[in-house]
Amino acid sequence: MESILNANKAWIDETWDKMVEKLRKVSVSTRNKLPHSTVDGVYDDKSGGLASSWTNGFWPGIMWLMYAGTGEDTFRKTAENGEEILDKALACYNVLHHDVGFMWHISAGANYRLTGNEKSKNRNLHAAAALAARYNVNGEFIKAWNEEGFEGWVIIDSMMNIPLLYWAEKETNNIAFRQIAMHHADKTMEHHIRPDGSVYHIMDYDINTGECNGPARITQGYEPKTSSWSRGQAWAIYGFVLSYLHTGEQRYLDTAKKVAHYFISAIIPDNFVPRSDFRAPEEPIYYDTSAAAIAACGLIEIAKAVPEFEKKMYMQAAVNIMKALVEKHCDFTDKDEAILQNCTGSYGEEVHYTCVYGEYYFVEAMYKLKGFEPLFW
Repeated sequence: MESILNANKAWIDETWDKMVEKLRKVSVSTRNKLPHSTVDGVYDDKSGGLASSWTNGFWPGIMWLMYAGTGEDTFRKTAENGEEILDKALACYNVLHHDVGFMWHISAGANYRLTGNEKSKNRNLHAAAALAARYNVNGEFIKAWNEEGFEGWVIIDSMMNIPLLYWAEKETNNIAFRQIAMHHADKTMEHHIRPDGSVYHIMDYDINTGECNGPARITQGYEPKTSSWSRGQAWAIYGFVLSYLHTGEQRYLDTAKKVAHYFISAIIPDNFVPRSDFRAPEEPIYYDTSAAAIAACGLIEIAKAVPEFEKKMYMQAAVNIMKALVEKHCDFTDKDEAILQNCTGSYGEEVHYTCVYGEYYFVEAMYKLKGFEPLFW
């Protein structure tokens, strides 16, 4: 693994420096924003209303990554502003959802781990309590949405939110947080992961018995039953290896590897940039660079976790992905405030646009390749 990083050190350093230079400027222009995407090259702002969009924690998260990597106050100031804006959502329980980990664990949670800010710690604990309250005791799962008729729906993205619960268990010495997270991870592992390592996006469970009713009628992939939405694959890779890191349970690492093998084999024909759905028709082609960046983060963590002779495969795949993104899908100029281009929100919708969550994982992957700590999840 070290040989791969050493061989690519010049490229890693050059890319990191270009990223820092650009984000240093954008940190000022977005100081009072919670961006989601760029419009005509300028970041929009989702800080209005209750600021409850699931993507609203990613910009403060990016700023904390950059602060951890550079020590520059411009990033810290923008991160702190974003965290304070998010208080509007935290104060309104009814708008909270399963994505509170995305919203607070990498914003307030990162602040606490980097600076010891007690107010940030409390924000993160409130978010953890809200996530734990979504747990269905009979079904042993965390429900995704609040709306009537969706009570038994579970989404693969949730694997990236439960690290908030592992953290809360350590901070409070309340094992219930860990138990909820592991029950949910086990349920997801059992029903979302197909034998070949591909992933169902959303599964529907009976809220009284926990019996799996099969794929839900909605998906961000091509179709619910047979498709393989690439970002769902990426959430599973990273989410399961994080559950392994927090628990030490080998089954989670094995699941992350299984999904990773499917993902790697699926992206090789397209030069390491995934299509939006690996089982969609050949035309039209929709790429999703956000899935690439998320997967790269997970692959780096797998490489760190596996025995010596397995490390090279996962780290090389991560580097290949990131190089492909930098070569063809990144903008380091002032033309667009976003770096990562050509994300796709769901199959055929929000196609080839900029998205803050893709940006976050791109930055995090470069942060990891540079060797920085801590891990924010």
